[in-house]
Amino acid sequence: MTTDSSQSRQLSHDSGFARPATVTSLRSPVDFYATLTRVIDALKQHGMTIFADIDQSAAAASAGTSLRPTRLVLFGNPKGGTPVMAANPHAGLELPLKVMVWAASADDVRVDYLNPGPSLSALYGVDSAQVAGFGGVVKLLEAALAA
Repeated sequence: MTTDSSQSRQLSHDSGFARPATVTSLRSPVDFYATLTRVIDALKQHGMTIFADIDQSAAAASAGTSLRPTRLVLFGNPKGGTPVMAANPHAGLELPLKVMVWAASADDVRVDYLNPGPSLSALYGVDSAQVAGFGGVVKLLEAALAA
């Protein structure tokens, strides 16, 4: 890891791209579409609502440019998010939660996310007890890739 002094962040270059230390990047053992399916299925099976599945590479193509396969999935559960937004309305900028599935290369598919609990506590002063349940999202994503 290196420090980017202009932003005072720890950066990791494990995928060949700079990544802030607050972003977790998991390497998938399967191809892009199988990874996307695993992630979405795991979220749904654990009661999450999929609010959007944004195909960022298709959006790039529609603008006449190209982008590696990249999908941004917005998801959540109002039972968890509503109390957080009630505690601090600004936290709604972080909700619903997001996970990005992208291909760094043909044989390097990544699943990236922010660990929501610590982020919500640190950024918005939301009590850690209110965001404790968000830790399950991390375990869920890790399990989806291990399956």
